[in-house]
Amino acid sequence: MIRKYSLLVLTALVIGSTISAPAFARGTEMQLNGKGFGPPAFRSFCGRFASLCNTRSGARIVQLTADKRHQLQTVNSTVNSSIKQQSDMQTNGVEDLWTIPTKAGDCEDFAILKKRELLKRGWPAASLLLTVARLPFSNEGHVVLTVRTSDGDLILDNRTNSVRDWSSTSYRYYARQSQRSAGWDRIGKAIPIDVTARLK
Repeated sequence: MIRKYSLLVLTALVIGSTISAPAFARGTEMQLNGKGFGPPAFRSFCGRFASLCNTRSGARIVQLTADKRHQLQTVNSTVNSSIKQQSDMQTNGVEDLWTIPTKAGDCEDFAILKKRELLKRGWPAASLLLTVARLPFSNEGHVVLTVRTSDGDLILDNRTNSVRDWSSTSYRYYARQSQRSAGWDRIGKAIPIDVTARLK
């Protein structure tokens, strides 16, 4: 869970989009609106697991084949079923600690483990981005893994086994790891893939 201080900082930066789109349809990508800020616990995590913070290796967008789709679905559901959802305080005795879970973990720990598992399967680090959002109704901070693909920016989430286009979720998105630096980017509105393809 993201600490309240971190969420307040992110809330002041940007409000994301919640446009509907079907899972795995040719969907949307995240518009970026300049520099963002990651949660403070991310820094200490990178000091301990530098390889999992890397976002500048390999292709930035993965061609989404049937096999790649299956890999995403398998990793998402397998991690969700093998790790028990539990707060950092319950698991580690601290309010906010990003780490690789073994038996239990918070939302960011699920996302981190999914990133590691996809890296093991040969997915490029540049396409796998830890992402900060806010849950509807409760406004609680939430972390998911964004996977950049030819069919849009897809979300791997510990709250569902479905892998969805980011704009089809009910979350407000604030920032994700940058593909250009060790920092974070602010997230804006959803841009249809067919539009962005013409602009590139």
